[in-house]
Amino acid sequence: MKHYIREFYGDKPEMSEHCAKIVSERHTKRLVSFLQDGMIVHGGRYDIKERWVEPTILDNVAKDAPIMQEEIFGPILPVFSFTDIDEAIHFIQCYEKPLALYLFSEDRRVQQAVLERVSFGGGCINDTLMHIATPYLPFGCVGQSGFGAYHGKASFDAFSHYKSILRQTTAWDIAVRYPNYPKALQWIKLLLR
Repeated sequence: MKHYIREFYGDKPEMSEHCAKIVSERHTKRLVSFLQDGMIVHGGRYDIKERWVEPTILDNVAKDAPIMQEEIFGPILPVFSFTDIDEAIHFIQCYEKPLALYLFSEDRRVQQAVLERVSFGGGCINDTLMHIATPYLPFGCVGQSGFGAYHGKASFDAFSHYKSILRQTTAWDIAVRYPNYPKALQWIKLLLR
């Protein structure tokens, strides 16, 4: 990971035109506060006024650390090690459902286990972010990340409001639904059976 961070952004990522700024000073401060949640393996530099945080890898992060309690939305990656896929799945299930999940594995059994047992908004196998780029896959959320999806027809459905309307005539009425109808409750129970 260190190799690719240097390859993508150079030895001075703060000077790289490819290293994006953080959306606001407030959000930059929030990200900087996460840097104390583990041991910095790579990166860790920042400039709050310039709204910049260096791509950072954290190790030895406690499972209940603040960085593990919300979506990061910044260039900080906490790293955890697992001995098997069941341990990793259990770890994910201990937290809120993620917005996205990116799994890197050629093992079809591992892929199937994760897809069947982990709830998440959308994701990729052996890639990242590409599920957002295609209009043929709805991009959406589940749980704390939000609800609904968009892209293509999913966008139309997400931003449409379907009104449920029952139209009744005034020419006649079903008296059994009123409480003063003889044995109304018995009739209703019978009709709904």
